[in-house]
Amino acid sequence: MRETLVLNASFEPLSTVSLRRAVVLVMQDKAVVEHAHPGLRIRAASVDLPVPQVIRLSRYVRVPFRQRAPWSRRGVLVRDQHRCAYCGRRATTVDHVVPRSHGGGDTWLNTVASCAEDNHRKADRTPEQAGMQLLRRPFEPTPADALLSTLGVSVREGLPEWLARPARPGAGPAAA
Repeated sequence: MRETLVLNASFEPLSTVSLRRAVVLVMQDKAVVEHAHPGLRIRAASVDLPVPQVIRLSRYVRVPFRQRAPWSRRGVLVRDQHRCAYCGRRATTVDHVVPRSHGGGDTWLNTVASCAEDNHRKADRTPEQAGMQLLRRPFEPTPADALLSTLGVSVREGLPEWLARPARPGAGPAAA
């Protein structure tokens, strides 16, 4: 099922929802379609609307500030675009740079996407001990970047111009 990006009334990314939920929000006038899949429409007896890719809530929703994106195995694979950090092939597993048995944890900076072969070859060692080199360093995505990555959109690419622009100063509850 397609995922739809939900923006706050201030154009701040909030979450993703199923296509069905996005259509319900639009039909109830709780959201408007900001960007639709080209050429796709939802049609019924009394409904004809574009298939939403991005919707914006009609009213501003106050959200507690989240400083960090929550870590997850899926998030690491998406962050690394399903590419092995050691060889560049398709990654299906997550590898701990510093193994958990050596004190490494489940964090953005200690985990990378890895193919099963390289993960097995590295085993319970650091990359240096295994004679392996990381092609790129792990990084911690911002919450907004992590959200956009789950949609398969590289940050600031493939977005409509209005969404790729940096946030306007003063955009928020007072400006909405």
